[in-house]
Amino acid sequence: MTSKSYLPHDKLLDLLLDVVCVVDKDGRFLSVSAASERVFGYLPEEMVGRTAFEMMHPDDRAASRALVERINLGQPSQDHENRYFHKDGHIVHIMWSAQWLETEQVRVGVARDITRRKRAEAMQAALYAISEAAHSVGDLQTLYRRVHEVIRQVLPAESFYVALYDAANDRLSFPYYVDQLDAPPSPMPLGSGSFSAEVIRSGEALLLTAEQVLAKMGPVAGKHSLDWLGVPLISGTDTIGALVLQNYSGSVRYNEQDQELLQFVSSQVASAIMRKRTHSRLEFLAQYDQLTELPNRALFLDRLRSSLQRAQSDSLRLAVLYLDMDNFKQINDTFGHTTGDHLLREVAHRLRQCVREADTVGRLGGDEFAVLLDNIGRQEDATLVAEKILVALSAPYFLEGKTLISAPSLGIAVYPEHGQSDLHLIRHADEAMYVAKRSGGKRYTVVEEPVK
Repeated sequence: MTSKSYLPHDKLLDLLLDVVCVVDKDGRFLSVSAASERVFGYLPEEMVGRTAFEMMHPDDRAASRALVERINLGQPSQDHENRYFHKDGHIVHIMWSAQWLETEQVRVGVARDITRRKRAEAMQAALYAISEAAHSVGDLQTLYRRVHEVIRQVLPAESFYVALYDAANDRLSFPYYVDQLDAPPSPMPLGSGSFSAEVIRSGEALLLTAEQVLAKMGPVAGKHSLDWLGVPLISGTDTIGALVLQNYSGSVRYNEQDQELLQFVSSQVASAIMRKRTHSRLEFLAQYDQLTELPNRALFLDRLRSSLQRAQSDSLRLAVLYLDMDNFKQINDTFGHTTGDHLLREVAHRLRQCVREADTVGRLGGDEFAVLLDNIGRQEDATLVAEKILVALSAPYFLEGKTLISAPSLGIAVYPEHGQSDLHLIRHADEAMYVAKRSGGKRYTVVEEPVK
């Protein structure tokens, strides 16, 4: 019968993928198997003499101490979990089996690295939470905050921001910006040279270590270490912005897995932004005139009703000016509808310049416009604005190489003298406008008063 040779027990332990360790009652390592380097980053001799608690995540220490007390009283544990700091700084999740040996006055534990499993579970939960938020949260600021909250659960994300690019105005803005060291930057052109601008220009993710940031930017005041990760926000073929993570710890590095997660998040956020923009555009189209971008009849009347309620409750005055452009039809027939549209847009622009920010200019249809002068002191305030409008709208129009002449006819109705409701004021101002037009145009008429 041949004899068999076996490896010594300590050699067998060193072949295990799990860490086998022996600690004293205070948690100080007395013996550690070779797998410690793979799991914790430390050689066995580097761990011997240290306590488990000094390597443990501070948030897990209290619960772990309570559990150790129970184990030391003779209650073995087979599946408790806690977090440790790896030698390179990242967090490792450990599942322990541990038992107290009363005779030897030591605790024997087996540590299994479950970091990948915990990360996969956390990622799955994060992706679900972000997808749910992207489809249920209507306000973008709320969505950005929620995304930040979720990302922080799985990545170093104390510093996180959203950059959006307005290509029409070459304007890069930062609607959400949380950073440990910096305040939100002012809007800037895309050619600013920033990393986020580079992501948007290229449409590609950018992952930079602190060394790469230093090589590209040089030393940055107050930032001894800056790891940077940015991914584009893409809608169709357009890059509309970027999501960015910054980390100043120096001990934690972003990796390609983090980039993949952030890219999934960016696709959800980009879709939410475009849905919100589409919804806002539909709301705008429902309330504003597409040609002039002035409030349409429905929105104008809504604002007039609101102003009337305030005026009635606070004993205030307001005025409605109704106007249309003399000989507009002739201009339209002679020069075409495109020229007529340009004229109406210019009329809208000039009208805006004639009133206060609190007033409302609306296009009611065709070449008919209305102005709501809110909270005026006296009727003369309305006639002063009418005179200003007459001068502004009677000046020549230089459009597409042509000089056109047109002028407004205006009617003025004042609350409470000329009507108590929105429809009465509009109708009376309209009738006064026709009085002005029949009198030759290029003038204004106040309800029930002679032509000026």
